[in-house]
Amino acid sequence: MKLLLDTHALLWWLTDDAQLSARASQVIKSPRNAVWVSPVSGWELATKFRLGRLPGADRILPKLPALIGESRLRVLPIAFAHALRAGSLDHKHRDPFDRMLAAQAMIEDLVLVTSDPACKALGAETVW
Repeated sequence: MKLLLDTHALLWWLTDDAQLSARASQVIKSPRNAVWVSPVSGWELATKFRLGRLPGADRILPKLPALIGESRLRVLPIAFAHALRAGSLDHKHRDPFDRMLAAQAMIEDLVLVTSDPACKALGAETVW
């Protein structure tokens, strides 16, 4: 299986947080699965921390690139095709981070690891 981590899944994976579901943890841990992360997650984490909505993120933000580099996570660059799909998704969900992650998952044929039902409503295949 090829996976893309939603921002909260990435955060909870890196901080070993119990909020990550057992199923999500299982598919991320499996050596049979390729696990991707998007730079949009870094943008979302930094934005939410700046706005005071993500206390504790300061523990990982300064070392996020290193943490990703030390793990078996792969970085999925954002391409114009992703941006165009994200902008054209016909759904009322307005969160730009979710829209980009859903678009990347759909274009790259990845399963989005998320607990957010809005991502599924956008059209992405999800697992949680």
